Amino acid sequence: MIQNIENIELQFLTINDYQELKQAMIEAYSNMPNSYWKESHIQSLITKFSEGQVVIKVNDQLAGCALSIIVDYDKFDDHHTYKEITGNYTFDTHNKDGDVLYGIDVFIKSEYRGLRLGRRLYDYRKELCEKLNLRGIAFGGRIPNYSKHSELLSPKEYIEKVKRKEIQDPVLNFQISNDFHPSKVLKGYLEGDEASNEFAVLLEWDNVYYQKHVSKAFTKKKVVRLGLIQWQMRLYHNLVELMQQAEYFVDAVSAYRSDFALFPEFFNAPLMADNNHLPESEAIRELAKHTPEIVQKFSELAISYNINIITGSMPELKDDFLYNAGYLCKRDGTTERYEKLHVTPDEAKVWGMQGGNNLKTFDTDCGKIGILICYDSEFPELSRILADEGMDILFIPFLTDTQNGYSRVRHCAQARAIENECYVAIAGSVGNLPKVHNMDIQFAQSMVFTPCDFSFPANGIKAEATTNTEMILIADVDIDLLRELNQFGSVRNLRDRRKDIFELKKIIPNKE
Repeated sequence: MIQNIENIELQFLTINDYQELKQAMIEAYSNMPNSYWKESHIQSLITKFSEGQVVIKVNDQLAGCALSIIVDYDKFDDHHTYKEITGNYTFDTHNKDGDVLYGIDVFIKSEYRGLRLGRRLYDYRKELCEKLNLRGIAFGGRIPNYSKHSELLSPKEYIEKVKRKEIQDPVLNFQISNDFHPSKVLKGYLEGDEASNEFAVLLEWDNVYYQKHVSKAFTKKKVVRLGLIQWQMRLYHNLVELMQQAEYFVDAVSAYRSDFALFPEFFNAPLMADNNHLPESEAIRELAKHTPEIVQKFSELAISYNINIITGSMPELKDDFLYNAGYLCKRDGTTERYEKLHVTPDEAKVWGMQGGNNLKTFDTDCGKIGILICYDSEFPELSRILADEGMDILFIPFLTDTQNGYSRVRHCAQARAIENECYVAIAGSVGNLPKVHNMDIQFAQSMVFTPCDFSFPANGIKAEATTNTEMILIADVDIDLLRELNQFGSVRNLRDRRKDIFELKKIIPNKE
């Protein structure tokens, strides 16, 4: 697996990528000589359907590719061949008014495998299918391991054993894990595919949002899936154990195709147990030494699991000052820092923490978000400034020891959702840490809040975890409903502000 990843980007394929693409295909299909598209083929695909041809690049180097066309599926027999579906490789079968997105090719170069980049290509196809209002995706999937079992098993028996995990087929297992279901066995599908005995599996994915074309206008809603981690405080022997638990949760929420994973404030506090013999102010500074490595690990997980991770918060030393800070680790490989602006009296007195100065929104592939750490949620000016900058979702990682402390965060967070016409997600830690001073007990109930209007839950609660129980919470939020609320809501908190009699502004500008 490649190291030192600085950037991952999904791009439309251009003819300038051809030489790099050709070499990648030769490597990917080394057991099938001359199995690469000619430049004229690629130019034809781009001309006919540019949206369907994408590449994924790592550090500006081509790492994988996905090619597709749109077909009128009813015109083809269920036992079609690759040659037939592509119109003898001319792609004249592409029909912009068709109803199925058909996969022509998809691959990831060997040195980039293990980063789950293939999932990104499949996710792009699904999103394109939904965007174009097609009824589904189909393609003929090779079964290159079948030749090893062909003397004992029919293709159908082989597929059933793969589905039951009795046989490991990395290609078919990967496609099934990405929600594609085997439909039929295609005999003689791809000429020259000896490893599959020229058999393939017709794999399909159904677009649950598909609507038959009608005369009324159709508007596609933007839906963002949030994954909240209600973290159990427990003792860990070292950082490796702690990050294993963190990856377990990232894996869990990403399996539901979540766009964000939210961790709580000071989730890494158990690592202070080794320094419990020190004064609290020294122990937390020892904990801060882990922060750079934790951020690096989270960035790798964001890339590998194709999810934006909000790391909660951790102690961090900057210029010998101690801050409570966190990082937004995006799935494109970039990271951005945020910090707690208002430290609590206890943080200042016991640990000697400083309040930060930087307040801003963050651009993500799901729109603008804001992040406020715990106590900051109790200062309404902060979230209002973020709302003025275009924030749609506010994330609040928190840590509270008692129910009254939790109630302050909860009720203030819910107020932020109403007054700023946004979604608010809060995530905290539960359990006890008997061997860590100043972190003994925790109380939490992670939740997702909404505005209170007819398009939202009447009580303003989209989802809520069980109190004081380790778990994940998954919730979908519809961004377009916020737009409708702003224009047509029963009340319009943002539009109805009396700016003629008051104003709110930042004194310190954003630091980039």
